[in-house]
Parts: sequence; structure tokens; C-alpha cells
Amino acid sequence: MNFCGLKISCLSFDRIIGVLEESHSTSILVTVNAEAIVRSQTDERLRNIINDNLASIDGQIPIWMFRTIHGHPPINKISGSDLIYSIPEYAESKGLKVFLLGGNEKSNYGAVQNLKDKCPNLLIKGYSPEYHPYPFPQRISNEVEKRLKEFRPDIIFAGFGMGKQEYWADDNRNLLNEIGTRLVIGCGGSFDFASGKIRRAPGSVQKIGMEGFWRLANEFKWFRVKRLLLSTRIFYYYYRHHL
Repeated sequence: MNFCGLKISCLSFDRIIGVLEESHSTSILVTVNAEAIVRSQTDERLRNIINDNLASIDGQIPIWMFRTIHGHPPINKISGSDLIYSIPEYAESKGLKVFLLGGNEKSNYGAVQNLKDKCPNLLIKGYSPEYHPYPFPQRISNEVEKRLKEFRPDIIFAGFGMGKQEYWADDNRNLLNEIGTRLVIGCGGSFDFASGKIRRAPGSVQKIGMEGFWRLANEFKWFRVKRLLLSTRIFYYYYRHHL
């Protein structure tokens, strides 16, 4: 289904499970929040990655807008912050290997440990390369490639932030196919939640679309202010495309 010029192809969790069970090549899942919608209007590469791969709606406000256009299709909010718990549970039951890539070192390590505690038989590893704008220098790319080839994960959660994580997955598709990775999920800052570093917004806050403000209140950083301000432009693009 189309929304603000984007093809939203993943409407339910069952679609993700179907990809994991049936796919013989690497799929990329982009969890499309308000920021992704706004950025994709001027970032042709991000727009093409969304349109050419699996894309879900992440965020209550985009879902409300989506439903005003398409009525009430059976669409679920699918975010990295949800999948970071549900996908490892599925992976444990099927003997699939999960790799957490990105985030800061403490959050990555804490998320791996907490998921191990929750899923004792889960095959999981993680790695947080030092921060660097994308594209990464060769030494970082080489280290990431080395660790992925050693572990050969079925599922990768890429936590580099919107855009950066999608470019990385798209640029490394040949490597990912070579090592047998079935699915790469762009998950932004989900490792902070899974590690316990940041408490996720209560369900009531999520339902009214205020998760971004909750995160800002719990971890005030100027880049989050800028991100929230950027995200408000979704109303302009919604009006331009659909009204």
C-alpha cells in the first residue's frame, strides 16, 4: 500500500515470520517512522531502499494517517523496539542465530545479556563498532565483516540509526547473502531499551504517539530535539500527497 510516496509492504508480524521461514536470500526490513517518511521525501536512496524492500509502519501518528487513506486494513505497528524482543523468542524456538550490530558498547552488551537471560537457549552475539559517520572507514568495515563471517547470523538487528543502518544493509547485501543472513532489521536505538539503559514509554504514551517526547524527557539531547522537529514535517507531506 502507498503512503506519502512509499510502498508499505509489511502489514503484520506474520509477514516477517514468513520471510524467515521461506526466504533464500537476505531481506531488509525498514521500520518506517515519521522521521523516515520525512527524510525519504528528499533522500532518493532511502526512498528506494524502503520501496524495494520490506517496510512496516512504526509510530502511532503514521498509522492514524495511513488508516485515513486506506480505511482500516489489518495493519499493525511494527517497530524495532517491539521486534528486539519478539524476534529473538522466535529465533530461540527455531535455533536461529541473532546478531546485534551497532548502538553504543554498553547498550549492545547489555541487550545481548538481557536477551540471553530471557531466552536461555538463544544463539546470540553482538558488536558495537566505534562511532563513525557512514560510510565506515575500511578498518571498521573489515572488523564488522570478520565478526559476521565468524558467527554467520540468520538475523541481524542493525542499530546505527535511521538511514545509516539501511545504507549499510543495502551496501552489504552480497556479504549477507554469502553468510546466509535471512533478515536485517533496522532498529535504531532499540538496544538502549533492551539493555535497560532507557525505560520504554508506557503503552498509554505509545498509543497517543508521544514516544519521541518520552525518550527526549528521559535522555535529553539536542539531536533528539532536531529529530522531533524534523518529524513534524510529516503533516506537510501527508497533506501534499493525500489531501
